[in-house]
Amino acid sequence: MHFPGFGHFLLNKYFRGLSLFVWEIYINQTTKLNQAMVYSFTGNFDAAKEILDLKMVLMYIPVYLFAIWDSYRTTVDLNNIHTLAKREDAPFNSFSIGSFEINYLDKRNPIMAILWSLTIPSVGQLYAHRIILAGFTLIWTAIFMYNSHFLEALIYLVNGNLNKSNAVLDAQWLLYLPSFYFFTIFDSYTSTVENNKLFEEEQRKYLRSHYQNFNFSLKKESKVNNMLILATFEHTTYLELAMTELEEYGVKNILAVPLNNRTEERKIFDNLHQSDGVSLISKGMILAFLFSTVGASRGFEMEWGPIIWGLIGAGGGFIIGFIIDLFMKKVMKSKQRLLKGKNSEVVLIVECDQLLKERVENTLWKQLALGVAELKQN
Repeated sequence: MHFPGFGHFLLNKYFRGLSLFVWEIYINQTTKLNQAMVYSFTGNFDAAKEILDLKMVLMYIPVYLFAIWDSYRTTVDLNNIHTLAKREDAPFNSFSIGSFEINYLDKRNPIMAILWSLTIPSVGQLYAHRIILAGFTLIWTAIFMYNSHFLEALIYLVNGNLNKSNAVLDAQWLLYLPSFYFFTIFDSYTSTVENNKLFEEEQRKYLRSHYQNFNFSLKKESKVNNMLILATFEHTTYLELAMTELEEYGVKNILAVPLNNRTEERKIFDNLHQSDGVSLISKGMILAFLFSTVGASRGFEMEWGPIIWGLIGAGGGFIIGFIIDLFMKKVMKSKQRLLKGKNSEVVLIVECDQLLKERVENTLWKQLALGVAELKQN
């Protein structure tokens, strides 16, 4: 609802999202809709009516409503496809090499994605491996910043020249920034969370198909001088690196068992090791979109100006949304998630000759095993 095309970008529907986004920019610039919003929020309704092109506004409304409906419909369809794919245990691609980019599935920290997005829009998408959206975001960030004179106004503001800062800003272009900026933060966060979940699911399937055929020879009557080494890991690429390195040593019997961890109440923030996609920032980001737009609009008629009031609105909106989510979390205590901290997600059992014991253990520790133990033949 904040910006046509954003819902489709979240669903990786790039062509449809880009078409709706460009249409929004075109129709908004033609009708001067953002400037009319500024007049409306400051109580100057006659100026808002005068500046609007009513013929073009009537063209805007159907496309805006279609964008909302289509993103909802597509989400429902994709959820149904996900359910069917999960039941059928369908494979998915975790690595691709193309003419322009090498892309792969890996775990990332959602909080780092937020922090990177707070610096420059598009950096968070790069961190989450969303290359196409990152390039698109960077281009439009430059366009919005240049035409709104935001950076110029920010320099004047930092140097204490508030009147000059307010004077150079272009309201029509400035009001694109709140929605655009906070969307990139939210998108990088949710993309990182979902990629982490995909990585864990893909690795579970890989371990079950490749490392659950075992024939251990560690028996009392056996004359083979073998031993068992046990280790625990998280779902990371280091686990696969450890197994491939052990195979290079000639170790053949490797058993990998993914665990279903004990759960407790949902925590506030997702992180590298805990990503279920439900935290306390979703409503905060949405209200930050709204309140920062209103704050920036009102700021043109207020003492501190649109930049400061936009930031105040964003902060206030985020805090209100955070409190709403926190209250809902308290009410819905039945929902669960993983325990806090680093959890043992995979148990690795390795049978090897006792002469290889030290080498195997060093490899496991080097590849960030959470714990290592040995079991010898008595």
